[in-house]
Amino acid sequence: MPARHRAALLSILLALGALPAAADDIALPREAQLGPRPFYLVDKMKDGPLKQQLAQCTGPFHRSDFSIGHRGAALQFPEHSREAYLAAARMGAGVIECDVTFTKDRQLVCRHSQCDLHTTTNILTVPDLAAKCTQGFSPADPATGRKASAKCCTSDITLAEFKRLTAKMDGFNPAATTVEEFLNGTPRWRTDLYATSGTLMTHDESIALIKSLGAKFTPELKAAEVPMPFDGDYTQEKYATQMLAAYKAAGIPASDVFAQSFSLKDIVYWVKTESDFAKQAVYLEERYEKDGLDPNRPETWKPSMQELKASGVAILGPPIYAMLALNDKGEIVPSAYAKAAKAAGLELIGWSLERDGPLHKGGGFYHRSVKAAIDRDGDTLTVLDVLAKQVGVRAMFSDWPATTTFYANCMGMK
Repeated sequence: MPARHRAALLSILLALGALPAAADDIALPREAQLGPRPFYLVDKMKDGPLKQQLAQCTGPFHRSDFSIGHRGAALQFPEHSREAYLAAARMGAGVIECDVTFTKDRQLVCRHSQCDLHTTTNILTVPDLAAKCTQGFSPADPATGRKASAKCCTSDITLAEFKRLTAKMDGFNPAATTVEEFLNGTPRWRTDLYATSGTLMTHDESIALIKSLGAKFTPELKAAEVPMPFDGDYTQEKYATQMLAAYKAAGIPASDVFAQSFSLKDIVYWVKTESDFAKQAVYLEERYEKDGLDPNRPETWKPSMQELKASGVAILGPPIYAMLALNDKGEIVPSAYAKAAKAAGLELIGWSLERDGPLHKGGGFYHRSVKAAIDRDGDTLTVLDVLAKQVGVRAMFSDWPATTTFYANCMGMK
């Protein structure tokens, strides 16, 4: 049989499932698999036109760039694990996040924080690696009120050592007197059902996986928790350059990458050195935490929206609450901050839906500006509708991408 005929036959057999796919080939379902949660949220909405419209939305559902997998699918899978990324892709996330930090030997890995290994992995149960932590496990002391603690950083260990670890759901027990108790801290509204074998990812591995899944990329350059330059000459600029160089090496077009940072200096550096990537770099709003930013008081926005735009910022990424307010009727509406950002020509990407846990008590940090209008889980979709239609966000981070995929498909978004 001619070689071209053999190749054609193999392709047909693979397509029919008559032969196993290669180990690195991941067969995604033909349509996004949303599961019951989006429909549960619809059931729990207040009666009204939006609920009626969404209740009629039954699919089929497809991948959407409006839907960003926040750390993968962190509501139920260990964040930044291979399993979380696969779950996000299967739920139709068109963009998947890798928070990027570095190891002792300056290799890039996916972790939400440089120093979160003690709450997101099993490092404290691996004696030789636990011994390398910045701070080993310290048990709680009820007599003095001291809480249990530890601090283990990616920069404490090499890449080879990092790869020996297993991801777990983020959380810890502050009342713990043993390591086992300390690691048993998953919030009750999440689950450990899928957390027994979370596979940690290097940055390069995340690129290869996300590429194979047909999704786009949103890497976040995490703030270093060690003095920079690290180990003498590893500067912030080298770190920022190294992250984007990985996409070039993998042949990923800049148009498929939404590089993020909470540091405006990083964004401006990319504007100067990586203009193609900077066109859709995301400046994550940091000023609410340390600079007293008030979404309803423009005098607290420094730099102003116009100044951000002039510096080269194209996309602003604020937390949900910063983009929302309540009007005099108690209705959820765009905040002054959101209106000003759009007026200045800035695009918006919001974070993070499905991260507050149950909303029957008004939610937490992410909904704090509209807490009085929140009393049920179904309000997740009400908030999302305001963000999409009135605020005009281009995309939403979600800990459970099925929800944002569902909404985007129901509303005819790409």
